[in-house]
Amino acid sequence: MMEVEVGHHGVLLTRSGGKYSAIGNQCTHYGAPLSKGFISGNRVRCPWHGSCFNVHTGDLEEYPGIDCLPCHKTLRQEKRIKRMGTAVPGVTHTVLLLGGGAASLICAETLRQENFGGRIIMVTREDLLPYDKTRLSKVMNVESDSILMRRMEFFHQYDIEVWLRKEALSVDTDKKTVTFDDGSVQSYDQVLISTGCRYRQPHNTVLSSVMKKITNTEFFLSRSGFFLKVKEVVLKSGKVIPAEVLIVGIGNPTRTFSPNLCFGPLIISSLCVSLLQYMRTNVPDVFCGGDLAMFPLAMAKNKMVNIGHWQMAQAQGRIVALNMLNKTTELNSVPFYWTVLVGKTIRYTGYGEGYTELVIKGKFEDRKFLALYIKDDEVIAAAGLNFDPAVSAVAERLATGKVITKKEAQYTGLAWIWCQAGTAG
Repeated sequence: MMEVEVGHHGVLLTRSGGKYSAIGNQCTHYGAPLSKGFISGNRVRCPWHGSCFNVHTGDLEEYPGIDCLPCHKTLRQEKRIKRMGTAVPGVTHTVLLLGGGAASLICAETLRQENFGGRIIMVTREDLLPYDKTRLSKVMNVESDSILMRRMEFFHQYDIEVWLRKEALSVDTDKKTVTFDDGSVQSYDQVLISTGCRYRQPHNTVLSSVMKKITNTEFFLSRSGFFLKVKEVVLKSGKVIPAEVLIVGIGNPTRTFSPNLCFGPLIISSLCVSLLQYMRTNVPDVFCGGDLAMFPLAMAKNKMVNIGHWQMAQAQGRIVALNMLNKTTELNSVPFYWTVLVGKTIRYTGYGEGYTELVIKGKFEDRKFLALYIKDDEVIAAAGLNFDPAVSAVAERLATGKVITKKEAQYTGLAWIWCQAGTAG
């Protein structure tokens, strides 16, 4: 593949299977140049956040992007969506989506892309349409209107009802009804529960522990919580560090966050809803996705896991929609995660729990490295900084089910990733 400029626009030219194609070069997620990404077979993977696109059609094949690429016969630079249908008069089948996040949005879009003609209702207790929550932890001056994933006109156009500022109180899975906080009751034929998690207030014991370590501090208490105005922190060694902002790590995420779920005869763990195959719960016609879901991860030999990644929530929403339509499809996405620290972006793919060894390419001190996580002589995850598109290449290799051995990971060069992830070998 290569990038060319046509009329001040970047176009990605590719050759795959003897067929030439021209598609947009900017990833529809955050605009990364796909020419710097990784191509394997008939799809290209974004170097930044792992979105995948079909090089022949421009269609989106893996998240976190939600739009497809322009596919050029004549030059068009607009992002596009897959063809979507609308509600069909007389079709009464109702899909209820509880939660207004990534899983619900992608579920709704996939249903319409698959010609579902029934009623779709998305319900959220928030006062905003689905928005890009990943930016909230990385950009400090975000305006709410700038991070909306779709605008209201989109939902109107494709007959997707959105109920804002409305919270589900109970689900009667025998009668197939949901009762809301305003007293209304809505029946459903199928329901997706993707209500996410909420932050749990720290205990007084945590607060006391923090207070013992902080000096020169003003303390404020309100109905909604406590506030500290910090001027300095004293370490155990006695060293005093001036501070204007204090970040407190208050413990295990399973204790810090609790699922927004208090209804229905579902299988409940301390954090998540355990799923059977295909994102189904143990209750007929009840599906689950997003942060509160415990699900079988294909690349980890179907180990039951909870992964609070934006991209995984989107992938789960698509799988839910397909299985709601009896198009039996298993979730086989490879987790892809990114974070920004001190202005630098670290990318991560795979599932690294239980790793026993690390193979490092590059150097931490140079702020340019690729870390390969090894378990049972196989690579199970990778993290990289300024090493693009290596993490995307590893993700594509894992997505194909091909093993990366410890021996391969220890090679001085990285040619094994590029060669063996591709279909041509």
